[in-house]
Amino acid sequence: MRKTGFHVCIILCSMTLLSCTSDPKNSKEADGASMEDRANELAHRFIITDGHIDLPYRLKNRMEDVSVRTENGEFDYVRAKEGGLDAPFMSIYIPAKYQETGGAKEVADTLIMMVEKLAKDHPDKFALANSPDEVVANFEKGLVSLPMGMENGAPIEDDIANVHYFHQRGIRYITLTHGKDNQICDSSYDTTRTWNGLSPFGREVVKEMNQVGIMIDVSHISDSTFYQVMALSSRPVIASHSSCRHFVPGFERNMSDDMIEKLAENGGVIQINFGSTFLDIEAQKSQDALRDHLLSWVKEQGLEPSDPKAIAYADAYFNKNFKFSTVSKVADHIDHVVKIAGIDHVGLGSDFDGVGNTLPEDLKDVSDYPKLILELLKRGYSEEDIEKICYKNVFRVWRAVESQPTS
Repeated sequence: MRKTGFHVCIILCSMTLLSCTSDPKNSKEADGASMEDRANELAHRFIITDGHIDLPYRLKNRMEDVSVRTENGEFDYVRAKEGGLDAPFMSIYIPAKYQETGGAKEVADTLIMMVEKLAKDHPDKFALANSPDEVVANFEKGLVSLPMGMENGAPIEDDIANVHYFHQRGIRYITLTHGKDNQICDSSYDTTRTWNGLSPFGREVVKEMNQVGIMIDVSHISDSTFYQVMALSSRPVIASHSSCRHFVPGFERNMSDDMIEKLAENGGVIQINFGSTFLDIEAQKSQDALRDHLLSWVKEQGLEPSDPKAIAYADAYFNKNFKFSTVSKVADHIDHVVKIAGIDHVGLGSDFDGVGNTLPEDLKDVSDYPKLILELLKRGYSEEDIEKICYKNVFRVWRAVESQPTS
């Protein structure tokens, strides 16, 4: 209606040779402002769930009060409310080193207790959530839900009973491995290929996760592991924080088109990672060039990489020369998934607090989700589409996995 009125005004002005009372520039600005308002309104009307936010490990390294605005990191309560974030999956991240030193289960328990304490200390702001229904109930109360997913199955150790144990602790997805092969399966980052996919124990873990009601997360696993999981799982699976390999050829950490199609056939969802190197080949190339330069510079200066002078130089050089991706590129990845798999199989998995300072322009923290919604609106996504991307697709998988146990 607004566009039609604008054209009528132009026609009348030209017919009467009078100056038009509607300034085209101002009209466009009003349209843009209106669309921004609509994006912000949708961000707060719809539940937004994000598949992966690394707050617990961030707090393990540096404790902060995230019930107020923080200077550090990408998540806190204030910015979450500004951005409309309602159900960030707290990543119970277990570094691969604990697969060698032991203690992975203890670290997981410590991080889980940290999330529990956050909800206990600030019941007017945060609440635990073990199901979609609990997220909805918390949303209606204005609370930010804190569901949990475990990044790296190392804490299961070699005891299948620990799958049930972590379900009881509130874990609702498990990323089968992380940066190295573990007792469950091979990692996309590890060329050892210990198992050529799933280990015999890993096959039992997949079956037990189906039985207990924990979502299987295929982020970080090798391609062969992925296809074996898809053949074995009786439930849909998620990729909690992965993007499309189509845009970053050769990056196995992302998913190929065929893998995304298989994921969709199983009813699953890929949740797009916001890290620039996940999104854009140019970001990867610039990161590689920066790494080479910084290694050479440190050597020339006779410094250790941990030297404060080296760290300061590296930060400044990186911020000046790294090729940051854009919110538009995140939307490109969503477009790509929709094109090959359909609107029902894509969601959001930012990896906030987990990808360092590689986040794209305009998506720097949890207050920025409306900017992505605005980009989707500009591309013609309907409100129903956006609602699916924000939470409905993931909730569908979550409900399917938590339903009656398999036989």
